[in-house]
Amino acid sequence: MEMAATESKKVLIVMMFAVMLVRETQAAKKHIVGGSQGWDESSDFRSWASSQTFRIGDQLVFKYTPGLHSVVELAGSSAYDKCDISTATDSKSSGEDVIKLTKPGTRYFACGTLGHCEGGMKLKITTVSEAATNASPSPSSSDDSPSSSMSSTGSTHLMAVLVMILINIMLIRGGGTS
Repeated sequence: MEMAATESKKVLIVMMFAVMLVRETQAAKKHIVGGSQGWDESSDFRSWASSQTFRIGDQLVFKYTPGLHSVVELAGSSAYDKCDISTATDSKSSGEDVIKLTKPGTRYFACGTLGHCEGGMKLKITTVSEAATNASPSPSSSDDSPSSSMSSTGSTHLMAVLVMILINIMLIRGGGTS
């Protein structure tokens, strides 16, 4: 009996680690803005953004040539529509800028180089809360991060299978000692 209990505890610990790994995998994504083209005038940011689901905890990664481009966060939709970079709330210029998405809502970004925003180098994203993403299916992600390889639905199914395996093991172990 004691050996079966020890084995069950080992299995339970392994299962807990597996569940934590699955949760960590789906927890946050790094979205490379513009996909493989990056933050560049040739990218179609509207199409790229529409193929993504941005969640709290995710990160936007702007990759570009420093000195040629920059990233400014705009105050709102009016500044975005008019490419008014004078209202920027933040400005970055490292060439690999990371912006963490910390709350739900819409955010607006543009290139700070004169004329680039007017040429289409701007991005509008909407970050959704976890509750909103669980309520509706998300479009597939086109970024290359390993964390985007498992969908929420896939990880839910995996967790269900792991729980069923654990229950079966406990029933088998418990059933053999009566």
